[in-house]
Amino acid sequence: MGLLSGKVALITGASRGIGKAIALKFASEGADIAFTDLVINQDTVKEFEDTGVKVRAFKSDAADYNSAHAVVEQIMNDFGKIDIMVNNVGITQDGLILRMNEEQWDSVITANLKSAFNFTHAITPIMARQRGGSIITISSVVGEHGNAGQCNYAASKAGLIGLTKSIAKEMGPHGIRANCIAPGFIISDMTAALPEEVRNKWIKTIPLRRGGTMEDVANLALFLASDLSSYISGQVINCCGAMTC
Repeated sequence: MGLLSGKVALITGASRGIGKAIALKFASEGADIAFTDLVINQDTVKEFEDTGVKVRAFKSDAADYNSAHAVVEQIMNDFGKIDIMVNNVGITQDGLILRMNEEQWDSVITANLKSAFNFTHAITPIMARQRGGSIITISSVVGEHGNAGQCNYAASKAGLIGLTKSIAKEMGPHGIRANCIAPGFIISDMTAALPEEVRNKWIKTIPLRRGGTMEDVANLALFLASDLSSYISGQVINCCGAMTC
């Protein structure tokens, strides 16, 4: 028996990166998987299915309110319930505030923050009727501490923290838990695109002297999704190798 046997998990933006790692971890622990993305990678679908759980992929723009609600309705038709929600969708469009234009600001706030509102709004009535559920939102240490050249990204990730804490207070009486994961420097396609000297500079600021892996984040998500964290809600848990201590 896995930690998530009998549960249904919905994960946004799970075709690659951290979302994919979380979905694979959940599937390995017995959860059935529904996931969304703008583009569905069929190889990823096959990889999930090879774990032996039920898998459904939904092409969806998480930042579109109506699309998010329609996807949740389809998932309920296919699975009958949703026990775990992971708000994972996120983009960057970096730039100094003096040069940032309105489109850069709006696109990041919409993709990162509004998408989480859309899906959280759609699934909370379902979890309330079920008298339980775990909502996990992927924020960032940048949302807590800020970062030069990323005011739009930092604002969106800080907004996710405020959203999570508010949902935890509102929905706690219904048995719903809400928590944030705040990754630090995680080795991914996004960080791999940075110049090597920038990556090395980041790693030198991390007491564990390495970048985090997507598996590190997925392990934390598994804990928050499972009953092992049944009394943990409204928290922001950093996954950063002590970088922010």
